[in-house]
Amino acid sequence: MEYFKKAPPQPSAVSQEIRDTVSEILLAVEREGMAAVRRYSEKFDGFAPESFRLSDKQIAAGLAQVDEQVARAIDFSLAQIKGFAALQRATLTDFEAETLPGVTIGQKQIPVNAVGAYIPGGRYPILAAAGMTIGVPKVAGVKRIVACAPVQRGTGQINPSQLYGMVKSGADEIFSIGGAQAMAAMAFGLEGSDPLGAVDMIVGAGNAYVAEAKRQLFGVVGIDLLAGPTDILVLADESADPEVVAADLLAQAEHGVNSPGFLITTSRSMAEAVSKEIERQLRTLPTADAAGPAWRDYGEIMIVESDEEMVQVSDWVAPEHLEVQTRDPEWFLQRLTNYGSLFLGHNATVAYGDKGIGTNHVLPTGKAARYTGGLWVGKFIKTVTYQTVSEEANSTVAPPFVTMADTEGMVGHAASMRLRLRVPQAK
Repeated sequence: MEYFKKAPPQPSAVSQEIRDTVSEILLAVEREGMAAVRRYSEKFDGFAPESFRLSDKQIAAGLAQVDEQVARAIDFSLAQIKGFAALQRATLTDFEAETLPGVTIGQKQIPVNAVGAYIPGGRYPILAAAGMTIGVPKVAGVKRIVACAPVQRGTGQINPSQLYGMVKSGADEIFSIGGAQAMAAMAFGLEGSDPLGAVDMIVGAGNAYVAEAKRQLFGVVGIDLLAGPTDILVLADESADPEVVAADLLAQAEHGVNSPGFLITTSRSMAEAVSKEIERQLRTLPTADAAGPAWRDYGEIMIVESDEEMVQVSDWVAPEHLEVQTRDPEWFLQRLTNYGSLFLGHNATVAYGDKGIGTNHVLPTGKAARYTGGLWVGKFIKTVTYQTVSEEANSTVAPPFVTMADTEGMVGHAASMRLRLRVPQAK
């Protein structure tokens, strides 16, 4: 592998200052409840209303501001997201089997009872976020979904189009709380005139403070995954279009100044062409203030000798988003193993996935694709097991397990099992 462009070493994305600030916020919300949420909301968002929970009147007022064309676009996105989630849900089944005479073992799929979904504000009001983190658990069968989102500074309200997505996705309760304090509120719950009952799981993307809050709250509640800055890797041979490759790399780079973009190619001329095309597009790209520094500081181009080496290096990078712009994308589909979501062929841009073509856009970053996939309907479902044992089966099951317990010195276990041999179940 040869680096045509290599990014300089980068500092840790999460500083000790962020860790300490988040720890302080979580502890304060756990101890003080609503008073702490109000204090931090005022400090960070300039917003401290009498009630953070949106009333029916506030929701109606927000929805009235949504452009009809935008609403229909969000509806289309939601239909694709929920439709794919339903297909995934159909693959998760209950079963029961007799594994030995008189021994029945089974599994059940049980949805999580309550989920808290964080809808990020920040640089862009991501309109598909609600579908990914509210619509999908609705398909899973989650009974209660709480949505939290920060208000737009100076307006005192959640972005109306994002609010539309939350309502249409099926949020049961909506709160105008942002940042780490929102994650704490959902995890610990809030008492008061408009209570926020604690949830079992928190999901959704956000800034470094939100991500760190999820990390520190994991165990108190479940989480989807720990997501850092978004990234993209494009695999391209000489058949790719340099203009398209460059545009796709910059599309992800515009998320933020620390969003990595990678190109792996078997063609030096492709590396040169894409590099020049990126510089050309940056001259007129309205979001170049983010995309330019992201590419300069985090972008990399690697030249390899073969398709096999492309696969090897790609699996080492383990990207969040992986585009394959080659003559035979199917060949790569059968061999690649480490990625969050895969986009095959010239027409499959990551931007489609971000906006809601169906697959979820909450995906593993920072090489986490080595060991996990992204958010999906199964994340909101607990696969649990059960067993029954007949009187007759005791004579088969107990003796070897008693021997094991005796050998381990676990006399209580051995006694529990010996009782099954001596004392029949009362009729």
